Amino acid sequence: MPPTPKRLRVSAAAPSIAARPDAGATQALRLRQRAMFGALCFVWGTTWLAMKVGIATVSPGVFAGTRWTVAGLVLLTVRALHGHALDIPFRLRGRLILCAVLMVSLNQVIQLYGLRYITAGLAAVLSSALTPIALLGFAIGFGQERLRWQQAAGIGVGVIGIFMLFGPKALSGNLSLGEVLGALGVIIGTLAYAAGSVIARPLMRTMPAAHVAAMTNLIGGGALLIGSLLFEPGALRAITGDWGWPAFLAWLYLLLPGSLGATVIYFLLVRDWGASRTGTYAFVSPVIAVAIGLWLFGEHVDAGEVVGMALMLVAAFMVLRTRG
Repeated sequence: MPPTPKRLRVSAAAPSIAARPDAGATQALRLRQRAMFGALCFVWGTTWLAMKVGIATVSPGVFAGTRWTVAGLVLLTVRALHGHALDIPFRLRGRLILCAVLMVSLNQVIQLYGLRYITAGLAAVLSSALTPIALLGFAIGFGQERLRWQQAAGIGVGVIGIFMLFGPKALSGNLSLGEVLGALGVIIGTLAYAAGSVIARPLMRTMPAAHVAAMTNLIGGGALLIGSLLFEPGALRAITGDWGWPAFLAWLYLLLPGSLGATVIYFLLVRDWGASRTGTYAFVSPVIAVAIGLWLFGEHVDAGEVVGMALMLVAAFMVLRTRG
């Protein structure tokens, strides 16, 4: 058999050369997703305090409803200015409304009322520990993901770390009935958000993630605001009254990086990574919150808390390395 011509040998090597840009694009996408995940963890690691400040003087339904409604309107306006279609396929409207009610209306009002009766630390324990478990459970239940040992082990390690970090302080003493009900509110709100997150993922096969985020914010926030005005004592007075600078600045912070930034990132990552991997933000955000407390307020942590934070970061690393 005659030797292969040199010209053909070069041609045969061409596919590997042509594939290099694809590999570079994949690596760039992964780096961008990790940067987005870091931003999500940072923003949502600082929101508990802002929510606590706001609802101290403003009705929870009004405080949350106005924020999410404005966020939805802003996102839709931006999309319209960029020439994107704003219509929703009829077959998806019911699922979208369900997601909005679960992720915004129920989640926010139940959690914020619960936060009125328990400490931010206990709320962080409950929400951070339950979020990744609930997201994974709903994702498996809806057939979007399969349980893998590394994922389950990582979540277990993270939950242990959460209770080492927050447990002794948050759970010390006897809980009153109000505190028990407040804790139950945070649990129910977290479960609603997790279920809505998983239900929302199929929507993003047809609709852009930013549009799903915008409509979820608008529908959920609007329903929450209307319900607040109809049934929440002092809601009308809260809309027209003076909130004070602390509450307004907390609302603005929750609106801009919280609802307009982190929420869109969350939907993008749920679409690309799945709910359970994205849910590991709940292991990283509390560590960021504690680190900010150390830096800005000189707060103290003991050896057990340091070990707890280390376990939470290890857990996030384990779950993030799990392939769907």
